[in-house]
Amino acid sequence: MLRDGQVGTCGVRRRTGDVLETATFATVMQHVDANERKPFYHFRPGGRSLTLAAPGCTFACGYCINHRISQYGRESSVDWDAEPVRPADVVARAVAEGADICFSYTEPSLALELTEAVVALARPAGVRVMWKSNGFLTPEAVDRAAGLVDAVNIDVKAAGTAEHLRLTGAPLEPVLDTIREFARRGVWLEITTPLIPGTSAAPDQLATIARAVAAVGAQVPWHLVRFTPTYRMTGHDPTTPADLAEAVRIGHAAGLRHVYVERALGAPGRATRCPGCDETVVRRGVWRLEASELTGGRCARCDHPIDGRWN
Repeated sequence: MLRDGQVGTCGVRRRTGDVLETATFATVMQHVDANERKPFYHFRPGGRSLTLAAPGCTFACGYCINHRISQYGRESSVDWDAEPVRPADVVARAVAEGADICFSYTEPSLALELTEAVVALARPAGVRVMWKSNGFLTPEAVDRAAGLVDAVNIDVKAAGTAEHLRLTGAPLEPVLDTIREFARRGVWLEITTPLIPGTSAAPDQLATIARAVAAVGAQVPWHLVRFTPTYRMTGHDPTTPADLAEAVRIGHAAGLRHVYVERALGAPGRATRCPGCDETVVRRGVWRLEASELTGGRCARCDHPIDGRWN
């Protein structure tokens, strides 16, 4: 419980009397890019998103490539450089651009109130709303968010609680609970795992994570991200293509149908293959859709359904 005048750990909530104020009706960026870049590979492929990033994060990951915006309130070197946003303006721009809306780069659950205000205007306009999240939400926050967002990509950064706590400052189980609840509520779900040395890069760690994802559903897309030395983890080597290829094999061995690597394995690492006939049904560039052979979400060759929200 915050005392009067106290600011929360993440630096974006302040208590003033009996009012809890938020600083997250703001964004450090507004730009339109491909859904594939979030990454969402099975949600409206070829579509575009107006991306917002309200400052702040509930995690303090030592490898964070976005630490200059995510660690506002935690790092004294991170200045406030966000601009206020009006939900009506955000939705109007999305409509004009023919785009959906995605909250990314920082932790969108801290901007839950902004999400609610945006969705109230976006939904009647036919604009979908997505989150790229760390998944560290209370059950009450999940309940609110599940009625708002159309799709969510959640990071699973570690195989066990001790590693997750050491990396992020938070336990792992609430993240897994969030994933299960979003899936149960029918929100389209994709999972991302960065291969972080000592936390999620070893084969046994990857196998544990892959089994946890497969337990939610074999259809859940699993994105594997190369570790890049940065921020407080500059002393480690980048993930090799061979290690990423092994991680893909581990994911398939756990029963996952769709395991992706954005760049290091070339076009095959981004392609969606039909579980029925093994034909490539979706081809992607690094950040865009190149071709889709799906008809009504089914393989054009064998008519096998491919899970996703394709339209």
